[in-house]
Amino acid sequence: MFSHIMVGANDLDRTKTFYDAVLGALGAGPGFVDRHRIFWMTPTGVFAASVPIDGEPATVGNGSTVGFNCADSAQVDAWHAAGLAAGGVAIEDPPGVREGPTGKLYLAYLRDPDGNKLCALHRMAS
Repeated sequence: MFSHIMVGANDLDRTKTFYDAVLGALGAGPGFVDRHRIFWMTPTGVFAASVPIDGEPATVGNGSTVGFNCADSAQVDAWHAAGLAAGGVAIEDPPGVREGPTGKLYLAYLRDPDGNKLCALHRMAS
């Protein structure tokens, strides 16, 4: 459904360090910088971060969350640990199982260094 997802960033070096760590925990290679943007390419889509082209500071979307699929709970935990080590902030409950309308989920949440809300998710077998 999606070709790419892009979040705003205010400091490309800091953003690249953070996302190289969390996306690396999911198997993605390092991002590449193209002028005012960074791209992480995967077989299923592109994640990107950009300094706003209007010259204004990047801001957080209130109510927005970017979610990343994980192969298992260990990958969710690795994503969360990598994010904390790279300057992310833990939010909501600690990583763990949540009951949802579609079954059990293993989730972890972080805010990136610019405040964007992120989630790592593994859908557990019924």
